[in-house]
Amino acid sequence: MAGCRSGLFFLTVCAVSLLGANAEIKVVIPVGKLFTYELMRETFQNDFEPLSKLYAGRLYDDPMIFKCNRQNFPDLPEWLRFTQRHPYDNGFLYGTPTTPGKSIIEIYAINKRSYETARHTLVIKITAGDMLPYQAEFFLKLREVEKVLPPSVQDEIKQDLQKLWNTQALEIVNISNALDRGGRVPLPLAGHYEGVYVKVGSEQYFSDCLQRVLTPEHQKQCTAGAKVRVPGGCNFCSIPSNCITWCKTELFDLTKEQPTPPPPTVGSGILEAGGDFEPPESPPSRDFFPDYIVTVIVPLILAVILCLLLAYVMFGRREGVEKRNARTNQIQLYHHQTIHGNTEELRDMAGNRRFPPPLSTLPMFNSRTGERAASLRSDSPTIPFIMAQHDPYSDTLPRK
Repeated sequence: MAGCRSGLFFLTVCAVSLLGANAEIKVVIPVGKLFTYELMRETFQNDFEPLSKLYAGRLYDDPMIFKCNRQNFPDLPEWLRFTQRHPYDNGFLYGTPTTPGKSIIEIYAINKRSYETARHTLVIKITAGDMLPYQAEFFLKLREVEKVLPPSVQDEIKQDLQKLWNTQALEIVNISNALDRGGRVPLPLAGHYEGVYVKVGSEQYFSDCLQRVLTPEHQKQCTAGAKVRVPGGCNFCSIPSNCITWCKTELFDLTKEQPTPPPPTVGSGILEAGGDFEPPESPPSRDFFPDYIVTVIVPLILAVILCLLLAYVMFGRREGVEKRNARTNQIQLYHHQTIHGNTEELRDMAGNRRFPPPLSTLPMFNSRTGERAASLRSDSPTIPFIMAQHDPYSDTLPRK
């Protein structure tokens, strides 16, 4: 079983290599029909990995970035768009041509692992065709453009719209991203999508459900922002993401459109005989004196006023500050004199006391025995008793 699977895988890779060897792809599409071309990463992967590596089992799934442009031009045609969400996703070229012609598109694939490049050429031949007379555009809120472009998803959307239109003869005319129509970028959260506009057309006239969009009642509800009531039997969406937004539904009846007016006739560019060229009059002179006053004189006057005000604040009020400082100094001197006088008065009162002073205030007094020692002289060989004692709680040692 494993050998059969490996052989089948080898055959698949060989088939892809044979398809990828053709670097030029030709496509024929009519005017007014949606064109979709998917850029398969597997096809370009084979260009980067030759067949010699298949036998060694070195197969890669590399991230790729696609660059598309019209041949000899830097961008794509107006009707053609390109999208690729992630380097591990396939790219899509899509659009609806409006005029017949031929477009040659150059496709470059850049391998983000090895930085190799591969080039393919897509030749699109646009043939003349008739536009479908009745067209309608629907807005799918829960969709993104790269998820709608695969053919299988387009078939699902077309089946729901066929039920809504009540006809099987329905063709998808155009698919466009809501961001290209002025929509906002959604938040990077689950349940938030960019939205897609899908335009379909048919030979059959609009159904009753679609004609309800043209009624004044429906337009009034949409203008007021109220919830639009969908009549029973008109909400056809087998998949919730395919449900349409009724207020953004538009109908187009191309049979009633007025033909485009003919282009204006281009003259020869030569003046008629006898005509004289009259140059336009020069503009009147302008007085710039009011502008000078507003831009120069007024700011200068304001600057002078501010300078005078600042000078007054800094120098004009200095006398008051000096007086306030002098008054403070006088008060401080008065307090100092009062304290000095009170001290002298206390000393006089202490000197006039009639009883002897306490022994503890006399010099050389032993507070433990009450014994008074003789005055210490510098030539005395003895040391008083009180000086000889050592206080255990003192930090100093007695003198020897």
